Amino acid sequence: MLEIITADALQPLRHGFFTRKGGASSGIFQGLNCGPGSTDLSEAVDINRARVAAAMDVTTDHLQTVHQVHSPDVVTLTGPLIIRPRADAMVTATPGIALGILTADCQPVLFADPIAGVIGAAHAGWRGVKDGVLESTLDAMEALGATRANITAVIGPCISQAAYEVGPEFMESFIDDTPENARFFAGGKGDRVLFDLPAFGLTKLRAAGVGHAEWTRHCTYSDAERFFSYRRTTHLNEADYGRLISVIRL
Repeated sequence: MLEIITADALQPLRHGFFTRKGGASSGIFQGLNCGPGSTDLSEAVDINRARVAAAMDVTTDHLQTVHQVHSPDVVTLTGPLIIRPRADAMVTATPGIALGILTADCQPVLFADPIAGVIGAAHAGWRGVKDGVLESTLDAMEALGATRANITAVIGPCISQAAYEVGPEFMESFIDDTPENARFFAGGKGDRVLFDLPAFGLTKLRAAGVGHAEWTRHCTYSDAERFFSYRRTTHLNEADYGRLISVIRL
């Protein structure tokens, strides 16, 4: 049985932040692994993606994902893609296309302007947010007729500050950009600090002028039964990790 987290703020558009429950994968990929870039059996990934497509009421070729590379690049879709382009966000005003983002600690961000009939989805890790993927997504939505004040953006399950330990040089790179970024860090053990990725994303979204922005407040690292986590996999010395999918469609 699939488990789909939804946000009232994105209603009535069909959308969902899928957990790992209800999938066909096994072993370290147990559950709904939707990442074709993983070393999971391709047949299992195909079954999982077909289940997601069915839940979103689209055919499998209309469930679109991109080859994510931690960039600020956005693709505008008017129909199904044959080859996955290298990008980290998608937008569309075409009904029947489901935009899917794969994550395993990074932020999946779903966007909607229901008045203009424009949606977007972004893969927003720290590098992508720092380099402007959220603002690029909003720009691409505006090019399709959306209005920022009418856009809702919801950040789905991602790593929380309590689980995101980084080194001092990481923090310094953020503070060198903008001294106010110090507010996204808290003290950790020794010289380590804790980074608040969802707060960073929410601040960027609100500063960009969206009408509403929120986080579902689910931590991928701390809930192994429901979510895949790259960082948790690394700490456990596992060979690979599954990818969660978050989807929105008109």
